[in-house]
Amino acid sequence: MKSKRTLNIFLLAMINVAAICSIKNWPITAEYGFSSLFYFIVSIALFFIPVSLVSAELATGWPERGGVYAWVKAAMGHRAGFLAAWLLWIENVVWYPTILSFIAGTIAFSFNPDLASNTLYLFGMILGTFWLATFVNLLGMKTSGWVSSLGVIIGTVIPGILIIGLGIAWMFSGKYSHIDFTWNAFVPDLSSPKQLALLTGVLLGFAGMEMSAVHARDVKNPQRDYPRAILFSALIIVILSLLGTLAIAIVIPQAEISLVSGGIEAISYFLKTYHLGWTIPIVAIMVAFGAMGGVSTWAAGPSKGLLAAAQDGDFPPILHKINKNNMPIAMLIFQGIIVTIISAVFLLMPNVNSSFWILLVLASQLYLVMYIMMFMAGIILRYTRPNVKRAYKIPCGNFGMWLVAGIGILGSLFAVIIGFFPPDQVETGNLLFFELFLFGGMIIFCAMPFIILLFKKPSWNEPTEHSA
Repeated sequence: MKSKRTLNIFLLAMINVAAICSIKNWPITAEYGFSSLFYFIVSIALFFIPVSLVSAELATGWPERGGVYAWVKAAMGHRAGFLAAWLLWIENVVWYPTILSFIAGTIAFSFNPDLASNTLYLFGMILGTFWLATFVNLLGMKTSGWVSSLGVIIGTVIPGILIIGLGIAWMFSGKYSHIDFTWNAFVPDLSSPKQLALLTGVLLGFAGMEMSAVHARDVKNPQRDYPRAILFSALIIVILSLLGTLAIAIVIPQAEISLVSGGIEAISYFLKTYHLGWTIPIVAIMVAFGAMGGVSTWAAGPSKGLLAAAQDGDFPPILHKINKNNMPIAMLIFQGIIVTIISAVFLLMPNVNSSFWILLVLASQLYLVMYIMMFMAGIILRYTRPNVKRAYKIPCGNFGMWLVAGIGILGSLFAVIIGFFPPDQVETGNLLFFELFLFGGMIIFCAMPFIILLFKKPSWNEPTEHSA
């Protein structure tokens, strides 16, 4: 089925913002206080900029179906491409419960804030919300794109500006700030790995710029519009994330910041201070809708990337199917089943924050392995495919690519290692379980694509079927 060109610069940029910029991420970084600014600078320099530049070059050189799958496959072969697509997909499956728990906690604020720490409530809301997002994506990329765009505007930009505006008003009104704007507060203690552990969460907050490349076939002019959309979305993401995080850190004491519902807690604190407590339920629903837009974006993107691998014969024919809206119906349903199973971790961990963190770290580490492969692909393709036209190309020739991608590889590798050190700010329960969960999760999920290929049959190369 030929894809319709339905995405323009605005919709593509909003898909990027929906995928990356979330109020959910701000409390994670706010745990650092004023030194969050230091970690923002480190994350942007060592990760966000390399990801944006390398993915822009690869997407405009290889705008065909598959995104990261197509890039890594072109550079390192089919098996490596399948692994990259699988990691992008499976890390999202692990990550979904964290964003969905944030949505559940935020909605709880609209009628019963105590439910934000109730694991049974969170488990039920996670399942209901994700399956709703799955249904929205089955309606087609244009519908999903508009849901993402409305989610960004209603649930991220407007509440984000509210948090930032009230944070500025808080400072200028002379109220007490919970962070010190001094050099000593800016530079964190770098002597202990545990002090750096939260960096994993900060990095994941900037991950996802490459994901929209799987929609390249849906973009009206990918070579021209894709780099412009990346620049536009990057500016929005950096400005909102930086100012929003500092606003939360100013108002809420570090010990009281909740990883699950910290964003709405900040807004609640703000609004009650300005005698606007009656608006909290309204704002909570807006923020939840914004996060829902992010879920909608992520539910579609990686599944379409993995679909490319499936249609190349890496999965049984049943997972090749797309519906009349050109969406991977079988892959989306399969994804929902896996998310349902993994979400049970919320019933096993000692508290909501520990569940949130251990899933976030595992998702980050799997994602970072994929990024290392993407950066390597950027370098390799400069030598093996030098004549492929790239509408955007990292300047300074091959040295420029080595510099940018090399920084990205080192930053990603460092973050993977740091993730194994549980932070002091988060109760992670039994240390042995924490380490085994991460090690075991990485080994199992990285090995699964190769196990799947061991059972590959000729019938898996059957032509794609379309559902009604």
